[in-house]
Amino acid sequence: MTDSGIHAAQTAPGVIDDLSRREPEATVGSRWELVADTVMGGCSDGRVRRETVQGRPAMRMTGRVRLENNGGFLQIALNLRPDGRTVDARGWTGIALDVLGNGETYNLHLRTADVQRPWQSYRHGFTAAPAWTTVVCPFTDFAAHRIDAPLDLSRLRRIGLVAIGRAFDADLAVGGVRFYR
Repeated sequence: MTDSGIHAAQTAPGVIDDLSRREPEATVGSRWELVADTVMGGCSDGRVRRETVQGRPAMRMTGRVRLENNGGFLQIALNLRPDGRTVDARGWTGIALDVLGNGETYNLHLRTADVQRPWQSYRHGFTAAPAWTTVVCPFTDFAAHRIDAPLDLSRLRRIGLVAIGRAFDADLAVGGVRFYR
């Protein structure tokens, strides 16, 4: 393990996923998964798949976010450790994402060991431009959502890239995820 708690088998310090492993496994050893609002009665539908997008390997989430039945989200989520335990991210400034999308606004959600309910998270919005772009999300800019506990970077457990809050067609490709200083 490195000082961030990420497995030493990764290709560089701070890498969460560089898409070098077989789908759907991330560099940290856990697997990307699609979570839709259908788990709570909503009717959004989507899919996630590994593909080459504008010449670059990517995890790509596509689908339709719908608001019926109190729905409103699609998410690709990744535990930061295969065993679901926490990672100490206090040595990092934030998370950088290499993304390409359809010009829509998406969220990066963080979950810590303090997050007990599915609707709780720490959130940072970003726009996914139609060309590959690196988006930096400083930990200081994340807002707590329906949780009173402050963001505890020593107990970071899961990240999610989320299309949320309004009806729209989601198309988000992720070519890399990493901690940065």
